[in-house]
Amino acid sequence: MPYANSDGVKLYYEEAGTGTPIIFVHEFAADWRSWEAQVRHFSRHHRCVAYSARGYTGSDVPDDQSLYSWRHFADDIGVVMDHLHIDRAYVVGLSMGAYAALQFGLRQPDRVIGLVLAGVGSGSPPDQRPAFMEQTAKLADMIEAKGAEGLVAAIAEGPTRVQLQNKDPRGFDEFVRNLAEHPARGSAYTMRNYQGQRPSLTDFTEQLAAMTLPVLIAVGDEDEPCIETSLFLRRTIPASGLWMAPRTAHGMNLEEPAAFNDQVEQFINAVQIDKWGPRDPRSRGNAPMPLTGRN
Repeated sequence: MPYANSDGVKLYYEEAGTGTPIIFVHEFAADWRSWEAQVRHFSRHHRCVAYSARGYTGSDVPDDQSLYSWRHFADDIGVVMDHLHIDRAYVVGLSMGAYAALQFGLRQPDRVIGLVLAGVGSGSPPDQRPAFMEQTAKLADMIEAKGAEGLVAAIAEGPTRVQLQNKDPRGFDEFVRNLAEHPARGSAYTMRNYQGQRPSLTDFTEQLAAMTLPVLIAVGDEDEPCIETSLFLRRTIPASGLWMAPRTAHGMNLEEPAAFNDQVEQFINAVQIDKWGPRDPRSRGNAPMPLTGRN
């Protein structure tokens, strides 16, 4: 089985296709398997890599909780790329994976061609921070106490997951089966030390405003915890664009794989021909009647 070694922690990955590389970074409630619809589509023209984060199915589950910080998860993207001798790549992340992808882009921008940040930034708005911190701590404790059964009970039919259940019952069943296979210790440690300790994205406003990377931000209009942060990122990152998918929630790559793939493909194509630059400064402003200013 293929592994990348991150200072003794083995990260399981799969790859397919040839061409410009795309690295797929999964969310908290998923693993490398959640990107199958994307890998099948994009591997026709790209080298696609999907891997399981530390603590997840297929990868090592370290006993040391200090090895589950958000910095570890961000740096692991570079570890996988190094292992595969990939100098630069598009990085596509969902939720927890999008946070790691964004931090990787801030920390190692020379290694990123473009970023796709889907369902990113829950718990970042200042008014949500106290509740978010409390919920992550409680969820970590619950997973430790009840194992994978508790993980499934807490997440599978949550307010941003029932959309998948309603749209695609077969896909939802697969999502739940995969979720039930997650190592409970890895999920608990990830929730407590990565999710619960990561800084708000608003803490990085200055760095984000200086970012020059092309960025596609994607969010479902029913993914309430991520909408405000997605708008913040769109207004802050100069070369960013926002796609909001209607009647869609958190697992948007599973809910609407065709639409998700189409938007990511359009983004990649625009970047490839240098047509995804910073926002035209003439388009900025929040006046109720947008006029040219000419007399």
